[in-house]
Amino acid sequence: MTPVTAPILEPDLGRVDRDVLRRLAEEVARLAARPEEATKRERWRRHNQLETTEPMVFIDPENGWNEIITEATLRCESRDARRWERQLRREIYWGEHLRDDRVIEPFFRLPYRFQDSGWGLNEVRHGGEHGGAYNWDAAMKSYDDFDLLKFPEYRIDVKGSQKDEALLTRLFGDVLPVQRRTEWFWTLGMTWTLANLRGMESMMLDMFDEPENLHRIMAFLRDGTLARIQWLEDQGFLTPNNDGTYVGSGGFGWTDELPAGSGPDGRTMLQDQWGFAESQETVGVSPDHFAEFILPYQKPILARYGLACYGCCEPMDLRWSHVRDIPNLRRVSVSPWANVAVMAENLQDRYVFSWKASPTMIAAPDFVPERVAADLKLGLSQARGCCVEVIMKDTNTLSHEPERAGQWVELARRAIDAVHG
Repeated sequence: MTPVTAPILEPDLGRVDRDVLRRLAEEVARLAARPEEATKRERWRRHNQLETTEPMVFIDPENGWNEIITEATLRCESRDARRWERQLRREIYWGEHLRDDRVIEPFFRLPYRFQDSGWGLNEVRHGGEHGGAYNWDAAMKSYDDFDLLKFPEYRIDVKGSQKDEALLTRLFGDVLPVQRRTEWFWTLGMTWTLANLRGMESMMLDMFDEPENLHRIMAFLRDGTLARIQWLEDQGFLTPNNDGTYVGSGGFGWTDELPAGSGPDGRTMLQDQWGFAESQETVGVSPDHFAEFILPYQKPILARYGLACYGCCEPMDLRWSHVRDIPNLRRVSVSPWANVAVMAENLQDRYVFSWKASPTMIAAPDFVPERVAADLKLGLSQARGCCVEVIMKDTNTLSHEPERAGQWVELARRAIDAVHG
């Protein structure tokens, strides 16, 4: 893998774009300077290091952002400027309206421009517009196509990325410095890729009909993933996530347990980062089959990281006896489908209890605050004594009532006061 030299897309900002971005950057800088941001940062640090059982609160409206910051809201004209404008407006909305425990940071996060070549075979999707549901035709109908697979490569537009950084630094770097932060992937779990390649039904049937080939493809995905993250480390493209970077399936990375950069010249290494894996796609298989076909291929990847997060929507109470052996495990997802009381007994105060409150009640047509409050109080009561973070995510809609997001945060705060005092 080698970085490309020709830019993928060069930004060209007019006066309107420059004025809008400058004004929004100044507003973000003002919010980031509030004393409460430093307080939240310290609370996350203590939380991640298991020093306190004071619950943290975080909401990400996800697809609901499309109902909060609409296309009509944006004032910039060029595509790049509108993307950056949306990013700045989200920071402002988090700081002024959501008021959860997410820290408004005093810098602008700018990722590298890059493309992912994929694994050599691609599924065909049907639907999925505007963040909706979709189905797909599996890319790999038969294991006869195995030899068509190849390790993915990143095509990184270094010059274009540097041009972005120079442009934004000139524009507002004096009030909101620009820092390189790139999230190259969301999960290292590989079963999303496996499901796209084989299809959900075939993936599960392979555990009975094609066990050797299933082990073969999982080993290939493991080796390709290890090669990819090693290349990022070797080339110096990793960026810190021991700060306000979103890690795992909820929560932030603040911690003193991961160095800022232990490599040559302060380079970020894999051991300086949080790693994350999950296996939502195998929720329908037994814990023993998960332990045989999936987890052994994830563990060597997570072992490369200083701290590990595991799980997303899959109920971890059924898999905990296997998952607890992951090296450096710190943050564990407790999904809306998990048995909260059982997970509380499993995790206690030895792991971050990343509780995902059900998004159904803030997405449904009828929003009933009393029901939301009761659900939050029950979960918090069951998890008393754990290092809890209360996460609201997977909100495909706010039913076109954006104020629900901030209302949920307030309800979560009240529930914490009711349970913890």
